[in-house]
Amino acid sequence: MSVSETHKVRPAGRHILTIGSDLIKDPYAAVIELVKNSYDADSPDVIIEFNMLENLSYTITISDHGHGMTKETVINKWMVPSTDDKQTRRMSPAGRTMQGRKGIGRYAASLLGKDLRLETITPDGEKTVAFIEWARFEKAQYLDEVEILIETSNTNMPSGTKITISGDITHNFAWDEDQFKNLRFELKKLMAPTSIAVDSNFTQDRFDITLTIKNQFPEPTETTEPIEPYPIQDLFDYRISGNISADGKGSLSYTTQKSRNAVTEEIKFDLKSPTNCGEISFDIRVYDRDKEAIEALIGRGLKDEYGQYVGKNQARSLLNSLNGIGVYRNGFRIRPLGDADFDWLKLNKRRVQDPSKRIGSDQVIGYVQIQSEELSGLTEKSARDGLKENDAFKQLKNITEKVISELESRRFAYRKNTGLNRPALKVERELEQLFSFDEMKRNISTKLSKGGIDTKTTEEIINIIDKDAENKNKVADEIRQAVAIYQGQATLGKIINVILHEGRRPLNYFKNQIPNLQYWHNQLSETKDPGILEKIIPMTDGIGQNADIFAKLFGRLDPLAAGKRPPKKSITLKKTIGKVFSVFDHELELHHISHHITGPDEFRFPSWDQDIYAIFTNLIDNSIYWISEKKTLKREINIDIETKGDSLLYIDYRDTGPGIEPYLISSEAIFEPQFTTKPNGTGLGLAIAGEAAARNGLELKAFETDGGAYFRLQPKTEMAL
Repeated sequence: MSVSETHKVRPAGRHILTIGSDLIKDPYAAVIELVKNSYDADSPDVIIEFNMLENLSYTITISDHGHGMTKETVINKWMVPSTDDKQTRRMSPAGRTMQGRKGIGRYAASLLGKDLRLETITPDGEKTVAFIEWARFEKAQYLDEVEILIETSNTNMPSGTKITISGDITHNFAWDEDQFKNLRFELKKLMAPTSIAVDSNFTQDRFDITLTIKNQFPEPTETTEPIEPYPIQDLFDYRISGNISADGKGSLSYTTQKSRNAVTEEIKFDLKSPTNCGEISFDIRVYDRDKEAIEALIGRGLKDEYGQYVGKNQARSLLNSLNGIGVYRNGFRIRPLGDADFDWLKLNKRRVQDPSKRIGSDQVIGYVQIQSEELSGLTEKSARDGLKENDAFKQLKNITEKVISELESRRFAYRKNTGLNRPALKVERELEQLFSFDEMKRNISTKLSKGGIDTKTTEEIINIIDKDAENKNKVADEIRQAVAIYQGQATLGKIINVILHEGRRPLNYFKNQIPNLQYWHNQLSETKDPGILEKIIPMTDGIGQNADIFAKLFGRLDPLAAGKRPPKKSITLKKTIGKVFSVFDHELELHHISHHITGPDEFRFPSWDQDIYAIFTNLIDNSIYWISEKKTLKREINIDIETKGDSLLYIDYRDTGPGIEPYLISSEAIFEPQFTTKPNGTGLGLAIAGEAAARNGLELKAFETDGGAYFRLQPKTEMAL
């Protein structure tokens, strides 16, 4: 015979400890849970106070100025494990998005001490006090057997909640200097800096955290400090930020601070499908970790959280402690995402596969803002140790990796273009080294002399080498001539926009007037009416004038377009440089840039005018670009030609643009082929200018200035200032 009965599930007494101290991974997480409760209570602040007593005992007080709780709320919600109250309400009375959703965070307090005293006051003056001893839950067989004393009274005190926890070393944890340091770190990383670029949907009102530590032994001391989020490091090397909507479309901005004259690039992002994890905002900042990059970072003014300038070791230590990509919801970080030792995106694994392109976790400080669980599907684990590994989280990782890849590809291109990845080839320098035989002849002469070979034989051998060197140097000169032609044509290609604009007006005139001229010619042939000439003559005058524009344009460009190198000749230097400026007449006028050339009018210099064109065309083209790109208020290009008798001392070239980073000047990377900081630049301009100078016995140098670019062109025999 069977008997059917109904029974109720009765949680064991220690169930509270299971969802509290046993579930929460560390005491820092427990403190953070109580801090979040103060935020949910619409408090403008929370005060955390540690009172360290003798025998390693202590009290922890967490108090706020929120709306408090009524007796009914304490009994029916605060004392009910896993209540769905906050999940149902979602928003606080003042409009804050609720941080606590699981209904178990307050039980994390059992990890912090042996008992808890709750004092809470409503705006109406209702004061409720509850006292909990956690050991009673451990001893009780069933949860409903534990009785909690609750007192209620009226008061004139302001609203708020105060939780006092008592503990000692025998409980679970000993608070010492290192533990407080870790707590500060966790609290500082709890909230995202207000300066990060996030979408307006992710608003965050003021919420102040204060930490007070009182030591009652060996003598009374007290330290109180406001806990501010770690300031986001404005001195990044590379940065990508922006917002991606739930539909998978968004806009990102990429920039680098490795160079003063870098341009912010806007990137359209399209996932081609919904994100399936809601709307996401990014602010990811990347740092190169090599010696030169650290020095450059310090040189740009790197400071610690206290505003103090740092040294090399401090800089590395600062990056080591702050690195990681944190995930934030409504301004609060989801631990441990963003911890330095928690590489949730597996960046280090990706970097092993492609170290020249990928970044490691120790190179990045990042912030990712996500929406609520209802909108994103990104669910926090009950143990407060990250997000559940569901499809939404996989999508978040996938999208974040795509955003990082956008930065990585641009960083890789920049490092390649600037020669940071590998040294580039300079044709003129390599030719000079390849066809230089002087050192070889000296070595051979020395060896032959030591070997007892007579002087006559040695001279004959050296003469053979000289003859061979002469033939090879003829080949080298032919290569130089070919390179010069190609470089002139490459420079011509750089300013094709100038050619198109200058030639468009006369070309349009021909296009429009030639059919008219043809028509009136036919009319004149048929009617013999001399009056038609009055219509034809102005057209022919216009054709002549516009043909003259073409002739002058091609005349100005001819040195760059030459298909054959004429012999070197003596040129009027100031006049030739003036002709180069005339190529840019329209561009200079369009961008309101003035130019001035000072120096002797009739000074002549033996050179190829193609090379003078190549040098100054590339310098002027760069100046126009950066002055207009950076919207410089003062817009000038100034050239000063200094001579002594028949000799050239130097030519100084200055502009009022953004200037050049000192480390790029000292390394001479700007003269290397493929170096460029322009988004679509070729990296040939200054390399061509430098080699054109070398072919004429000159050297082109760059110097640091307080403002603008400063170049000097001078004979190789002169020492740079």
